[in-house]
Amino acid sequence: MRFSFSAEQEEFRATVRRALEARSPTKEVRRLMATDAGFERDGWQKLNQELGLTAIHIPESYGGSGFGYSELGIVLEEMGRGLLCAPFFSTTLAATAIMNAGAEDQKKALLPGLADGTVTATLAVAEEGGSNDPASIALTASPSGATWRLDGTKSFVLDGHTADLVVVVARRPGSRGEDGLSFFTVDGNAPGLARRKLKTMDETRKLAHLTFKSVEARLLGAEGAGAAALAKTMQQALICLANEMVGSAERLREDALEYVKMRMQFGRSIASFQTTKNKAADMLVDVELAKSAAYYAAAALDEGDEDIAALASLAKASAAEACVQTAVHAVQMHGGIGFTWDNDTHLWFKRAKSSEILFGDANEHREKMMQAWAN
Repeated sequence: MRFSFSAEQEEFRATVRRALEARSPTKEVRRLMATDAGFERDGWQKLNQELGLTAIHIPESYGGSGFGYSELGIVLEEMGRGLLCAPFFSTTLAATAIMNAGAEDQKKALLPGLADGTVTATLAVAEEGGSNDPASIALTASPSGATWRLDGTKSFVLDGHTADLVVVVARRPGSRGEDGLSFFTVDGNAPGLARRKLKTMDETRKLAHLTFKSVEARLLGAEGAGAAALAKTMQQALICLANEMVGSAERLREDALEYVKMRMQFGRSIASFQTTKNKAADMLVDVELAKSAAYYAAAALDEGDEDIAALASLAKASAAEACVQTAVHAVQMHGGIGFTWDNDTHLWFKRAKSSEILFGDANEHREKMMQAWAN
């Protein structure tokens, strides 16, 4: 898979693409992004019943399909291409965290509901500053009999205002750095939990601010041992996001190329102009390089490559820059209409800008990549 997809994977991609093209045309994207929830639960459950997408990377022993991150990357790439408005990415992050941090009995209890789509979930790591650095986590967890009590805030939580289950990273009071970090699960409607949808530029991906005031939580895995699981989860999140972003970039490139072939100026297609050819060539090179990095990272994740930390940062940096630059070129190639609300280009442009900084921008991850390889 590091160099090409198998015939089965290509057929799987074609199946997912056909389904999403039918269920997520831009008209439907515009309708759903205008709602507070950002998706419709009936449509979400039907999609999972028909295709089982949330079950892709969950092991069969927990109700999933047992595929790897290469297949999950295909799904995310097609969702980025179709700009699907659904809590798939957030639920995937939560399921990944549970698999990394949870005990066997907790996995058996929590993962089947995520796999069949009856439960939506999210992962809450970042706080007010938006950093995912473990050292910046300030939300505290205090033992209270058989459960725990959480106090503090989390921000920029994907679909946090609608999630049925919230997987939270918190620390013991008084602990610092990576010491004392633990994972917890919280019911979305738990007493003391205030959830507020944030106003964001990208309305196709909802973010929320969560305030915890002595909220009852259940420990996920071993207490104080969450640092390693968090690092692994964030590496997987970066690779998943990179694959989604290359799907968006490819859609932008294809739409822009189709438009310039159709648009006539001075009696000929503007696709024949040298400046347009240059932009089209730049877009193709950027997108293909980003695809290579994202695909390679997903395959390396499946194979347990020891360089996965560097490869995850490489994939995110490459995809972020390629997606944003492709979005810029796409707007310019559409001319004046590219800046209008009625043109769909802005939907992918806004997604590109929001994903660019989600979990760290390209500059941050180039630095992390070099540090990982230096060590």
